Amino acid sequence: LDRFRAMYCGLCHTLSRRYGQAARFILNYDFTYLAILLSDGTAGAQGAGRCYTSPIKKRPFLEPTAAMELAADESVILAYWQLRDGVADHGFWGGLKYRIASVLLRPAYRKARERRPRFDAGTQAHLADLAALADAFAKLLALAAEEVSDPVRRRVTAQLLYHLGRWVYLVDAADDLRADIKSGGYNPLALRFTPKDGALAPADSEALALTLDGSVRAMAAALGWPMVEWRAMS
Repeated sequence: LDRFRAMYCGLCHTLSRRYGQAARFILNYDFTYLAILLSDGTAGAQGAGRCYTSPIKKRPFLEPTAAMELAADESVILAYWQLRDGVADHGFWGGLKYRIASVLLRPAYRKARERRPRFDAGTQAHLADLAALADAFAKLLALAAEEVSDPVRRRVTAQLLYHLGRWVYLVDAADDLRADIKSGGYNPLALRFTPKDGALAPADSEALALTLDGSVRAMAAALGWPMVEWRAMS
């Protein structure tokens, strides 16, 4: 937990150094996990400092590494396009907060796009496919591994991220199924199965559970790779 917190604070510092104070507000646990996953098994040196969330007491943080900079760049790109997707999905008034946030993040996004043009292009392409392809989010998440230098670790990391994205997408769809059917919104499970009264039939639920278990097993196999034995350097 202490190592994770140090990475969380380190990624926050990395975002601030590369993109300014406003970029810190996109930080979340998912992006911290991405920074750990993209690291080469160890983290950078540990420092301590104050920030706007802890102005009195110093908190330990990890110094920026290439993996943290990559995670910061990809985090900005993903956050920006998530905001733009919110603008498209919520109409004028409902999308106003997304529009304002995306405008504030745009300068940082432009810098990140220049640094990671392939990731930005891939993100846009897969987001465009989301309305039709249930595994588009999984492919999008797998893109985060593209710049891992070692080819074997890159392939294993991409596979782990793909199945993680697939699992999250399908579970989210299951959670939203009743509301999406009621509102007429897109839901891949409603297209794949024939839900009744907002719920899947027992046989359909079993089929969904089996495919989710398949992704969990694929993630478990990838997690057996030595790259995830991550630790902070003393």
